[in-house]
Amino acid sequence: MKATIWHNPACGTSRRTLALLEAREGVELTVVEYLTHPPARAKLAQLVHDAGLAPREALRLKGTDAQARGLTGADEETVLDAMAAEPILIERPLVETARGVRLCRPPERVEEIL
Repeated sequence: MKATIWHNPACGTSRRTLALLEAREGVELTVVEYLTHPPARAKLAQLVHDAGLAPREALRLKGTDAQARGLTGADEETVLDAMAAEPILIERPLVETARGVRLCRPPERVEEIL
């Protein structure tokens, strides 16, 4: 099974999710360090949608200025635009497989799509 993780190596949750993926036999893994290689806006919108989330639910608040910028109350397009422009605003880790997309918080949520 192919899996892609949008990963931040500085994030403990992201590292734990990556470890679960690496330990799983039969997973062909692609690791994208999204802070240096962010998804295009259309891909980001697709990931959020396929995860069953509203863009605000995929917005990282901790360690960002998202609240101060009013993004927690902004419309979906504004939130997606902000996340695409500044990938630090994307909550992590997102994992995509043929079975779906999950925001893996907690890391064990990855099991739902493996």
